Amino acid sequence: MAKKIKSPYKERKKYRENYCTTLSKVLDYTASKYWDRTMAQFVDGGQKYTYNGFREKCIMLSMRLSRFGISAGDKVAILSQNMPNWTLAFFSASAFGRVAIPILPDSSENEVTNILTHSESKVIFISKKLMYKLSQECKDKLTLVVDIETLEFVKRRKEDFQCNGWTKEPQPEDLATIIYTSGTTGKAKGVMLSHRNLCQNLVASFKAQPCYKKDRFLSILPMAHAYEMCVSSFYSMYVGACCYYLSKPPTPSLLLPAMQKVKPTIMLSVPLIIEKVYHNSIQPTIEKSRLLSWMDHHLPKLLYWFIGKKLVRTFGGKLRFFGVGGSKIDTKVEEFLIKSRFPYAVGYGLTETAPLVCNVIVTKRKRLGSVGVASYKVDIKLDNVDPKTGEGELMCRGDNVMLGYYKDPERTLKVLDEDGWFRTGDIGYMDKDGYYYLKGRLNNTILGPSGENIYPEEIEMVINDIKGVDESLVMEENGSLVALVKFQDYVLNWDQEREDQFIEKIESLKKSVQEFVNRTVGKNSKIDKVEVMKDPFEKTATQKIRRFKYSKETPSDEGAEREKKLEEREREQNDAWEK
Repeated sequence: MAKKIKSPYKERKKYRENYCTTLSKVLDYTASKYWDRTMAQFVDGGQKYTYNGFREKCIMLSMRLSRFGISAGDKVAILSQNMPNWTLAFFSASAFGRVAIPILPDSSENEVTNILTHSESKVIFISKKLMYKLSQECKDKLTLVVDIETLEFVKRRKEDFQCNGWTKEPQPEDLATIIYTSGTTGKAKGVMLSHRNLCQNLVASFKAQPCYKKDRFLSILPMAHAYEMCVSSFYSMYVGACCYYLSKPPTPSLLLPAMQKVKPTIMLSVPLIIEKVYHNSIQPTIEKSRLLSWMDHHLPKLLYWFIGKKLVRTFGGKLRFFGVGGSKIDTKVEEFLIKSRFPYAVGYGLTETAPLVCNVIVTKRKRLGSVGVASYKVDIKLDNVDPKTGEGELMCRGDNVMLGYYKDPERTLKVLDEDGWFRTGDIGYMDKDGYYYLKGRLNNTILGPSGENIYPEEIEMVINDIKGVDESLVMEENGSLVALVKFQDYVLNWDQEREDQFIEKIESLKKSVQEFVNRTVGKNSKIDKVEVMKDPFEKTATQKIRRFKYSKETPSDEGAEREKKLEEREREQNDAWEK
């Protein structure tokens, strides 16, 4: 009989859960409870809202939309960098029965056009900086184009001013937002999330990491992504805290002084950010210093305690929770975070689950490589488990699971069954205490010559730990394992090297990478070839490499046809939504 795993979640006050059923109720409750407290603002001044002022502004903006016939159920797009008015635009739509359509600010003009067309959006809130991505064709079809910074109409027609728009009190199962994601495998999907989905994540976030009105959140990831939107911007609102935004992209020169000014207590990040801090700053500093190198061998606890304290000071000195999610973290970097007692916590989720599936309980001892336990009120099971390894595909069920893919029943049926179980597409296993560990994506898994599973993500972690390597991608090519490696600029300067010396240097680097990896990994994961990349890999919003962009097929008729399709993918996506 299987061991029954005790829930790690403490029973806390239920009042938050009771009112958190729709975003409309969250808006009303927070305005009445936190009233004159600051809800959101720019770090350097500008846009700023109190909780009550935010609610009143939402009501006023919703009424303006209604006067132009924008009713409940209509789609309202948002294309902007992070700012308090982003949340304002979202709630002015969703809290009154409309549907918000967040668009990532780094989307191409074609992607913006596809999303607006497929979603049939009638309104777009857009920043001046991104106005060039709005084609004239899309602009002509929209009823309203709103400057998100000033909330002034960029485009409107007098004949639409009929004051015939209507709103409604949304119900938990009503559609709140459609988030478009291409992930790492190609054609974008419109993920339909209900009010229940989003609110369940707010409750689960509180159970995993309780935050309160005195906390200070600093938002640095794109708000159009479910991770930042739900677990940072909306969660800070849910607990009555203040969320700070940067008026410009979070480059180090802007971010470091901002952290010293705000002194955030809560931040979210993707693994790539903290991994670069470790590989590009911390590790080289230790290696170059004789004293620190000596301490690393003889007094490691003291050294890592000292580095951890200094790292927290870099983040403003008050940090008590640094969430890491979006992709798998390098185990070597995580080992450093544990040793240095840095207040990090790993989570796991997908846009389809709004996003939390697993999370680390902050008060519990961390387990290296684990994404934590099942999130609050989320059921998880493993499907098609390998009896030898205990590995299987993670499936989850709960109020966090999406309604489906918008206008795409075929793909919805592939991932959702009639009992509400969602196929994550991730391979992992569970230990005896209920902690989950991820091995890789099901679609990325390579079948070895003897039928064994090879997880390219694990090989990539080994490569990325090599000094001078920036990032890597492992793939199969004609039955062989090939590693694509991007070195850091100080290792390979493509513009200033002599050709003969440069070629010799590349060959030496390729050989050293291959030898190191093949000494480290198991016999089934040895790589046969290394290729050096000049440019960084193309990535998603959470900094995961778009693997399909680099896939190669065997020279068969079927492979040649797929290669042709890959080359024409950008052109195909232009009319994919029309089909």
